[in-house]
Amino acid sequence: MALDPVAFAADLIRCPSVTPEDAGALDTLQAALEKLGFVCTRLPFSQEGTADVDNLYARLGTTGPNICFAGHTDVVPVGASADWQVDPFAGEIREQALWGRGAADMKGAIAAFVGAASQYIDAHGAPDGSISLLITGDEEGPSVNGTRKMLGWLQENGEIIDDCLVGEPTNPDTLGEMIKIGRRGSVNGVVTVNGTQGHVAYPHLAANPVPQLARLMTHLADAKLDDGSEHFQPSNLEVTSFDVGNMTTNVIPAQAQARFNIRYNNHWQAETIEAWIRDQLDAAAGASDYQLSVDHTGDCFLTEPGAFVEQLSAAVSEVTGRQPVLSTSGGTSDARFIKDVTRVVEFGLVGQTMHKVDERVPLDDIRQLNDIYRILLNSYFA
Repeated sequence: MALDPVAFAADLIRCPSVTPEDAGALDTLQAALEKLGFVCTRLPFSQEGTADVDNLYARLGTTGPNICFAGHTDVVPVGASADWQVDPFAGEIREQALWGRGAADMKGAIAAFVGAASQYIDAHGAPDGSISLLITGDEEGPSVNGTRKMLGWLQENGEIIDDCLVGEPTNPDTLGEMIKIGRRGSVNGVVTVNGTQGHVAYPHLAANPVPQLARLMTHLADAKLDDGSEHFQPSNLEVTSFDVGNMTTNVIPAQAQARFNIRYNNHWQAETIEAWIRDQLDAAAGASDYQLSVDHTGDCFLTEPGAFVEQLSAAVSEVTGRQPVLSTSGGTSDARFIKDVTRVVEFGLVGQTMHKVDERVPLDDIRQLNDIYRILLNSYFA
């Protein structure tokens, strides 16, 4: 008998798996998959300075092609639970919707895929190839002991993924609107200018770093990166903070620091975007000194439309009656790691309530997503 995706999603929500705690979510998932014949491998990882995290890789079949569903069972904190209309970990059904932390992001999608896999197996038996799941407990956290290390384990053990579907919420308002075929890159930067502290009445005895930092950041923010590309919007830079740590009005500070983020398209890669930042700052700084530190959180990638994207688009259209837009908008996801080993696209639920108080998803959306995933499996192995 096929698994009910709504009931299973509620079971997963009842596991309060706030990163890095698992709280039984992976046990619940593993039990359901093993009943379907999947071979499950738990992959706990740790690293000094970070919390231990448990992960799960499950596979049905031993040959290719291997279609993999990737996602996460960890969720963000609920915030003030008193602000919720329901217990955020009760998995309650109200007003024809499933309520709870993780309903949209992304336990509902995991349940839909497991439901689709169970229906496929009921109808066809084992696939002529493999179905797998790559599920981490470290997506909403630092992403250190999750998908990246799991992919390393897969490569070390000869596990090959041919196509990957990430179940993150991709639809802005209505199910079927959007498939993500890529993501912009992301880099964080910190610019520091040092001066000499002193009294504001005696500026000749001090060196004020604030005007110099202001010139640097104005030049950087005003510089044009590009005009966009076929699948990507123009890259953009946003200054996110400007700090001197000065609590008084009569002291010239010794240091000023600014932070910024760039979301960049496929005109750039990590090395070239960092070189552009340094060139812009050097041009504005002249003979003045500054320090720059950068942290690359994800490189830009694009999965060119092809058979897999076409199969997914057709499944979405068949179920919802909508032709999904192929988009690269939004933030980052674990697809930024998966793209290094295989083709990857993203399609999941509507994201309007994710990470919010009273997170919820219509029951019909979960059932329709289940149908989309089932039709995708049918066409993938046809």
